[in-house]
Amino acid sequence: MTSQQEGGWMMSGEGKVVCVTGANGFIASWIVKFLLQCGYTVRATVRHPSNSEKVDHLVKLDGAKERLQLFKADLLEEGSFDSVVEGCDGVFHTASPVRFVVNDPQAELIDPALKGTLNVLQSCAKSPSVKRVILTSSISAVVFDTRPKNPGVIVDETWFSNPDLCRESKLWYTLSKTLAEAAAWKFVNENSIDMVAINPTMVAGPLLQPELNGSVEPILNLISGIPFPNKAYGWCNVKDVANAHILAYETASASGRYCLAERVVHYSELAMILRDLYPTLQISDKCEDDGPYMPTYQISKEKAKSLGIEFTSLEVTLKETVESFREKKIVNF
Repeated sequence: MTSQQEGGWMMSGEGKVVCVTGANGFIASWIVKFLLQCGYTVRATVRHPSNSEKVDHLVKLDGAKERLQLFKADLLEEGSFDSVVEGCDGVFHTASPVRFVVNDPQAELIDPALKGTLNVLQSCAKSPSVKRVILTSSISAVVFDTRPKNPGVIVDETWFSNPDLCRESKLWYTLSKTLAEAAAWKFVNENSIDMVAINPTMVAGPLLQPELNGSVEPILNLISGIPFPNKAYGWCNVKDVANAHILAYETASASGRYCLAERVVHYSELAMILRDLYPTLQISDKCEDDGPYMPTYQISKEKAKSLGIEFTSLEVTLKETVESFREKKIVNF
């Protein structure tokens, strides 16, 4: 519901200061955009504030000139968030590497996710002004346990991924998000910090930043004619995810975790939707392996809906993603 999101029915953030970590990322950029629309002053942390390629899309947002401040902060540097969160009402911690191919999982994924989250929370614990922290977690921290998945199974916020299973399966990104969220809950409970976690599935939709990200890349692969993976994932729209973060911050009764998924589909269905949307493209109808298709399952929407989230349909999300590729000249057709 873009008109609602961009029409500003959310509470006014005028006079309020919030921090968004990793602000130039896919989800974070939309959080910054919506916060500025709502009148908030946003302190945005990035690794390279002077690199215009990385931050131009933020600097050009409506309201950025007046109310966006860029800060350099490093997830692995203890105390590097202290001065940024000092005086903030809320902190949106989205900074965490998203990589599915790594050489050194500990250095590339686990340390930045785990130590980075604890560094940010330690800074929040020192700042009496911070009323609530919104953690960008992932469905990865929810769905990977030993229970079977099939179309009759409904995954909800009570599920937690099993770190040992992640290690055995070499699911390093999943492990990084699982360990980071578990450590975050332990820390906030011990330090009486009010935190809400957002657990989105695969996120697609329009890009604000210039470059591709790991979450929309599979869609580019599909429209490029590459055979699809034998996998089933949940999908949701980046604007819905950004919106959920702000609603979780502004809704006093929000608590715990919120899973976000418009629906779970096998990649074959994703390819089929894209073929319907773009019949002239040579989208492959072949799977990259010959095994039986991985089963789909369901992800509960009840808690997300209680927050006021209305999910954008997957068809609209896929169309927005491909149109965004065109606009950014990532594809040419």
